[in-house]
Amino acid sequence: MLVVGIVLSVFGIGFFCWLLFTLAVYALPFFAGLTAGLAAFHSGSGVIGALVVGVLAGGATLAIGQIAFATVRTPLIRAAIALLFAVPAAIAGYHATFGLAHIGIPSEAWREAFAIVGAVLVGGTAWARMSLFVPPYVDRRGAGGPASFPLAGATRDG
Repeated sequence: MLVVGIVLSVFGIGFFCWLLFTLAVYALPFFAGLTAGLAAFHSGSGVIGALVVGVLAGGATLAIGQIAFATVRTPLIRAAIALLFAVPAAIAGYHATFGLAHIGIPSEAWREAFAIVGAVLVGGTAWARMSLFVPPYVDRRGAGGPASFPLAGATRDG
C-alpha cells in the first residue's frame, strides 16, 4: 500500500507541474479577471455579475495581449508585453514550487532555492509561449519566408 501512495504522489506532483507550465501564460489574464470580478462584486453586482465581469475582463486581457504581441514589430515593445505576461507567471511559479517544496524538503534554504528555480522556469515558459502568438513570417509580396521561394534553376522558365 505504501508503494501505491508513493506512485500516486509522484503522478500527482507531475500533473500539477504540467498544469502549472501549461497555464503559465494565463496568469496575467487570471489576475486581471479576478481583480475585476472582485471589484464588481464589492460594488454590488452580485455573484453572477461578478463572474461575468471577471470572465470578460480576463478574456479581454488575454485577447488584447495576444493581438498586441502579434501585431507589434518592435522587439522592445514585444519584450515588454511578454514581460507583462511572464512576471505574474513567475510569481505564481514561485509560490507553487515553494508550496510543493514544503512536502519533502526540510531545509528552508533549499525550499527557497527550489522556489526560485521554479519561478525562473515557469516565467521562462510563459515568455516562450508568448512567441506562439506571433504569426509566421510573411514577406511584403505575400509569400512566406525565404525558405518558401522556389528555386529559379529548378523551373523551366527560370
